Amino acid sequence: MRLNRLSALFLCAVVAPAVHAQLKGGDAVKNGADHPLLSRFEGSKMVAYDVRQYEEALLPTGKVYYKNSEMVMDASLKLEGKYTRIGYVYEKDRSSLEVFRNYQSALEKAGLKTLYSCALQTCGEYLDSFMMRNHIDKSGFVQGGYRNSLYYGGKDARYLVAKGTQADGTTVHVAIYVVPPAGSYFGGVLLHIVEGKPMETGKVTTALSAGDMAKSLAAEGKVAVYGVYFDTDKTAVKPESKEALAEMAKLLQADRDLKVHIVGHTDNQGSPAHNMDLSQKRAESVVKTLATDYRIDAKRLSAKGVGAYAPVASNDAEPGREKNRRVELVKQ
Repeated sequence: MRLNRLSALFLCAVVAPAVHAQLKGGDAVKNGADHPLLSRFEGSKMVAYDVRQYEEALLPTGKVYYKNSEMVMDASLKLEGKYTRIGYVYEKDRSSLEVFRNYQSALEKAGLKTLYSCALQTCGEYLDSFMMRNHIDKSGFVQGGYRNSLYYGGKDARYLVAKGTQADGTTVHVAIYVVPPAGSYFGGVLLHIVEGKPMETGKVTTALSAGDMAKSLAAEGKVAVYGVYFDTDKTAVKPESKEALAEMAKLLQADRDLKVHIVGHTDNQGSPAHNMDLSQKRAESVVKTLATDYRIDAKRLSAKGVGAYAPVASNDAEPGREKNRRVELVKQ
C-alpha cells in the first residue's frame, strides 16, 4: 500500500491526550529533527539522533537470545538505504503500552503492514542487550545522560517492525522499540527508519590521470592506484575499475618504452600466506586485463604480489587498512 498521505497521517496520529506532565527543558540533541514520516509521542524529548544517507541496518524480527556464548536471533531483516535512528524519553506517568499503541495506530493508518511484533518476554531475553550493544551504548549516540531511560526497562520492552511503500515507489521499514519507565528513569523510545533509496554513485573516482601517474613514476619510481576494485577475498577485476585501468593504459600507450611491475597489496587481515597468494593473483588479473582489453604488450608488464608486507598506513583500523589495499605501478 502506498503512503500518499504519510506525513500528514503520521504527524497527526502519534499524539497523547492534551494534558500531561512535561519533561523539563528542550531536546538534548543539537541539530536533530523528527523524521518527516513519523512524529514523536507528544511531550517526548529527543535524546539521540543519527542519520546516514546510505547504511546497513539489522532489524530483529524474531526472539533474541544467546547460543554458545553468541547473540543470535530467530529471524532478522538486513536492509540497506537511508538509515535514521532517533531516541526519545517520555514522562513517567505514561505507560509503554500507551506510547506503543499510539505509534502502532499511526503506522496502521498510514498503510504500513506489521511484519513482527512482540512485548515483554515474548521478544526474547536479550532484545535489550541487542539494542544496547548496537545502538544505545554506541559512542556519542545518546545525549544528556538519558542512556538508562532507553535501557533499564528493556526486559519489559515492546517492539515492532513494519513495512510500507512510499509515494515514489521506494520501500520503507520502521522499527519501534519502547521501554517503560523504570525506577527513577523516564520511559524511552528508539525509532529505526530505513528508506530503500539507492546509494548515490559517482562520489569516488580515480584521483590520478595518466599524466599524474607519469609524474609520480618519474619522481618516485612508483605510483599507487586506488581505483582498481575486487570483491572481498576475490581476484577478478570488477567492472568499476574501468576508469583506473583506462588511465593506466593511456600511460603505457603514451610511452611505448615504459615497462612496469604491477604490484598487488593487501591489508593484514587473514594469514600472510593467503594474502601473498591473493595479492599475486590480483596483480595477475590486472596484467591480463590490460593485455586483453587494452592491447598492452604483456611483455611490458610483470605481476607481483607482496601481501601485507609494504603498508602505507596502520592496519589497526579500517581507514588504514583501506589505504593498504591497493595496486601499485613500479617502474622496471
